[in-house]
Amino acid sequence: MRFIDEFRDPALAENLFAEIAVTAARIAAGRDRPVTIMEVCGGHTHTIFRYALEARMPETIQFAHGPGCPVCVLPRGRVDDAIAIARHKEVIFTTFGDAMRVPGAQGSLIQARAAGADIRLVYSPLDALALAKANPDREVVFFALGFETTMPSTALTILRAARSNIKNFSLLCHHITIIPTLRALLEQPDFPVDGFIGPGHVAMVIGTRPFQFLPEEFGQPLVVSGFEPLDILQSLLMVLRQIETGKPQVENQYRRVVPEDGNKAAMAAVAEVYETRPECEWRGLGTIAESGVRLAPAWEVYDAEKRFDLTLHQAPDPEGCRCNDVLVGRIRPWDCAAFGTICTPENPLGALMVSSEGACAAYYQYQGMKRAG
Repeated sequence: MRFIDEFRDPALAENLFAEIAVTAARIAAGRDRPVTIMEVCGGHTHTIFRYALEARMPETIQFAHGPGCPVCVLPRGRVDDAIAIARHKEVIFTTFGDAMRVPGAQGSLIQARAAGADIRLVYSPLDALALAKANPDREVVFFALGFETTMPSTALTILRAARSNIKNFSLLCHHITIIPTLRALLEQPDFPVDGFIGPGHVAMVIGTRPFQFLPEEFGQPLVVSGFEPLDILQSLLMVLRQIETGKPQVENQYRRVVPEDGNKAAMAAVAEVYETRPECEWRGLGTIAESGVRLAPAWEVYDAEKRFDLTLHQAPDPEGCRCNDVLVGRIRPWDCAAFGTICTPENPLGALMVSSEGACAAYYQYQGMKRAG
């Protein structure tokens, strides 16, 4: 396929829907519950709902929506850390737009900006670095968020800052990693998932090899997938065929983008600039060992935590928020009593309602107040 429309071809989609239904029916024989497939990435969740793929699934299949949206798993305390730094009068605090409305215990970044903090939206860390160069009398801080997908661009920005001798630039680093997180999910008792649609953008950087532990240690199939409707459907069918044959493995549906060994130049920059955090907090999931990174000692001069002598804030999820249960596939968003009532995109209680990639936001936008059963 060469053109985007080919990945949305209705006739090809119908063929895949038919094969999925037939395969799922064979698997369902003798089972007392649906086959549950977790799409790890929030981009996949958005595609599933935007194109109504879930609505076409047989009753024998259901999706669980994983923790692959970095804004969705941003803990409340980390938002409070960002606000604490942004309130310094000498600071220009920069962030991606989807982090602006994530609620912390002290409010959100957009509320802090309304109260007078100089908080600006940027499209890349290089934009933040350009602000630092243009404002040498200000401290410019970039809120470094995201999985392995965005780590390389932040690392390369730090290397450029060093080469350019720009000293009024730093990172509030909350980059997180997917492999320890998937392991933590699989180690939970009664984890209700039978297979995974794997994150294509992360795999573009790290490759497919790091996912081998899923079939080897946990007997779980994973197919790295692209983000168009036919990508999702083909990947789902590939996962179902692995389940049917009882031969789990890691497969790469997204071969047009994802190399088996990943992007070696990107990973080299990541290895140079970061080190693993012993512990990292996730919203809804708690603390997961070695699931995040921070700047390595050689680059601590660019670490906003140290530059501003920051004491990390701790803030539990608000009462009534069930983001954690959604993130591990135990419930769907509409099973949460807060969904669509006290938690809406305009007034989010939990982070899953903030980002367009969040499961709750996708349900709200594309399925409204429909409830299970």
